[in-house]
Amino acid sequence: MKKLDAYSVSIGTLGAVDTYLTATVILVPVWVTFIAWASFFILGGKSSGLKQSIASNLTGIVIASLTLLAITALGANPFVAAICVGLGSAAMVQASKVPLLTAIPAIVWGFASTVGTTVATGVPITTVGLNNPGLVAAVAMILGGLFGYLSEFWGDAMTTSEVAAVRDQTRA
Repeated sequence: MKKLDAYSVSIGTLGAVDTYLTATVILVPVWVTFIAWASFFILGGKSSGLKQSIASNLTGIVIASLTLLAITALGANPFVAAICVGLGSAAMVQASKVPLLTAIPAIVWGFASTVGTTVATGVPITTVGLNNPGLVAAVAMILGGLFGYLSEFWGDAMTTSEVAAVRDQTRA
């Protein structure tokens, strides 16, 4: 099977599984898992892409959580929020100096997913427990990265090599 066809099968099937699981068993935002899934592929896939994606996404989550905590502590108003987000944005760029975290967009996806989860759920970042938006975003990001890894593995397993494809065509 050609690579894009194989990936269509693996990603399509696992996308359905991801959607079902996040709606019924692992209650995290499916859109965050898909962002992490894309992050995995944009960072080159394989185990190195998974490691870099998860590390970058989680770094963004930590920075977003600290930013949201600072906004809350300083009195959430537009001026305070703007200053805190500016500092958080600068922190994301500085974090990219770490060799594992060179992909700034993957850090930003973690940051944005945390803020989005906070807004979408209405649960404040100060919440203690399993429904803390930072924790929810972290679980979703890790799950999405794992779905990316699995979809790549499965897609590659279904992919026919170019040599085998040419050989099969000449036999026909």
